[in-house]
Amino acid sequence: MFDDLRDLYQEVIFDHNRNPRNFHVMQDADRKVEGFNPLCGDRLTLFLKMDGDKITDASFQGSGCAISTASVSLMTEIIKGKTEAEAEDLFSKFHEMTTGKSKEINLEAIGKLAVLAGVREYPARVKCATLAWHTLDAAIKNEQDSISTE
Repeated sequence: MFDDLRDLYQEVIFDHNRNPRNFHVMQDADRKVEGFNPLCGDRLTLFLKMDGDKITDASFQGSGCAISTASVSLMTEIIKGKTEAEAEDLFSKFHEMTTGKSKEINLEAIGKLAVLAGVREYPARVKCATLAWHTLDAAIKNEQDSISTE
């Protein structure tokens, strides 16, 4: 059973890597932040369209490993329609899940993002999975500086 679940999770990651969702430049973005993971070479630019404190649209451009690309693809799907506070809450839960800081993981609370729970077993890959989320955190705070995982 566990092997079947792991295979399913890997397939979702591969699908989002091969066919990333929301992979385009957003010309009318309200917020734009660049993120970089020097360890793996992942680079992304995150674009957000806002309506008050609500994220109405999200997209990205860049290149990276399968985990990084799948993470940002999943993230841009999930944050659309969320408020800044809801997105920050998801960031917190995702970060706890991937870094292993929380022993109790409520996979239902993070939905599709659960496919990336396994990165906690590979510390070198955690930065790949969390790069998009740190970039989102900066965008929500309306920071203009590039984000680095180092």
